Amino acid sequence: MTNRSDVRVSEAAVAEGRLGARDRTVIVVLLVSTFVVILNETIMAVALPVLMADLGVPPSVGQWLTAGFLLTMSVIIPVTGFLIRRYSTKVLFGAAMGLFSAGTLLAALAPGFAVLLSARVVQAAGTAIMMPLLMTTVMTLVPPARRGAMMGNISIVISVAPAIGPALSGLVLSLLGWRFIFWLVLPIAVGSLVLGLQRITNIGEPTVMRIDVGSVALSVLGFGGIVYGLSSFGQEASGATSPVPTWVPFAVGGLGLVAFVARQLVLQRTDRALLDLRTFRSRTFTTATVLMMLMMATLLGTIVLLPLYMQGVLGLDPLATGLLLLPGGLLMGLLGPVVGRLYDRWGARPLLVPGMAATSAAVWSATLFGTDSGPVRVLVFHLLLSVGLAFVFTPLFTAGLGALPPRLYSYGSAVFGATQQLAGAAGVALLVSVLSVRSAQLAAAGAAPVEQVAAGTHAAFLVAAVLSLLAIGGAMLMRTPAPAPAPDDAAVPRESA
Repeated sequence: MTNRSDVRVSEAAVAEGRLGARDRTVIVVLLVSTFVVILNETIMAVALPVLMADLGVPPSVGQWLTAGFLLTMSVIIPVTGFLIRRYSTKVLFGAAMGLFSAGTLLAALAPGFAVLLSARVVQAAGTAIMMPLLMTTVMTLVPPARRGAMMGNISIVISVAPAIGPALSGLVLSLLGWRFIFWLVLPIAVGSLVLGLQRITNIGEPTVMRIDVGSVALSVLGFGGIVYGLSSFGQEASGATSPVPTWVPFAVGGLGLVAFVARQLVLQRTDRALLDLRTFRSRTFTTATVLMMLMMATLLGTIVLLPLYMQGVLGLDPLATGLLLLPGGLLMGLLGPVVGRLYDRWGARPLLVPGMAATSAAVWSATLFGTDSGPVRVLVFHLLLSVGLAFVFTPLFTAGLGALPPRLYSYGSAVFGATQQLAGAAGVALLVSVLSVRSAQLAAAGAAPVEQVAAGTHAAFLVAAVLSLLAIGGAMLMRTPAPAPAPDDAAVPRESA
């Protein structure tokens, strides 16, 4: 844990060149690029109904614009740990933003659904690389005493982009067609690509190593199968149909994941693993991963529930829905640097416990939503939720990755990314299923559609609230990594209370 003098010393070290102009430029370019790709993820949420109507496809087909994106992410993210060690920073950045820009252009020009779906897959391939690349670069360049502040800046990107995405999408759709969503993102993506190729310099030396094809295949089956199964489960609960029985992808994914883990445990003995699982030898990293999964399941499930409630019960249009969620996202972004500085001073646990408590209180308050709840109550709920999450994400990222030796940073970033995808898909599937089942029960009893959605939302938020209580208990177990790096690169750094 650091104090005021430690922070001042750290800032002086930065001024002396330990984090020089070159390193700051690399991080800023990666931040801007990550902002663009995350904005693209959330900007599509409001546009899906318009896209399906314009292209003439049913929901069971249109949902693949989201499911295909998630599947691609879940397959590629586990490979990023290997890619970051194998290839230079500039090459990976160019590949990521090049793929994303090409996919965005293809989406804007897409003549039909098949081409648009292919474009989303290409976009996802680039998106999957950016966040692990950013996290690994920050952990490599930034001194331990300043990592909280830098992660706070990253939290601005993670929170503000999703916040303005739905509002921006609603505004564009109210004035222009859905293609302009992609035309809006394209020049920013291309600008980031050109600037990055000019300014980014390589961090560290690539390691000459062969990719294990068997691990890649098992990763596709394991992570892809489980995410597909979770997505199919949520879609069936909401009335959509799946081309295969839900248990099939779960079975394939489960067996694939077990085989993948077993293979990594063997390969990591000779440092040839696609995803090095020695990251889990750190209790702090493991705890942070579990807590991150609980938070992502709760957060993404809640993000899906809120628009359904606001539009199905309160009668708000997509633009009003996006604008109502905007203040919370902006607040979370503004708090990011503050939380980062507090982490550098106090450590993880003093921030995580109240943050988890605020998040839980917010979700429990949402269980009181009914047919007569107004937009103001939803706004207050979302603001409290945003404050709680602001005090959660930065400490989890910083403490979790900081507990690893530098050689495992890339693998830790990949584990965080992969488990977040799984947890997000699971959270959405679980809460949408609860909402759908409860709504169907009331429909059978002859209740009005508004009452069905309101009751289903109540039941789903109740499940999310119970999950949030588990996270509070886990926060008590978190420790802050000792600021001094471990002398042995293969060892796990010391952890302080």
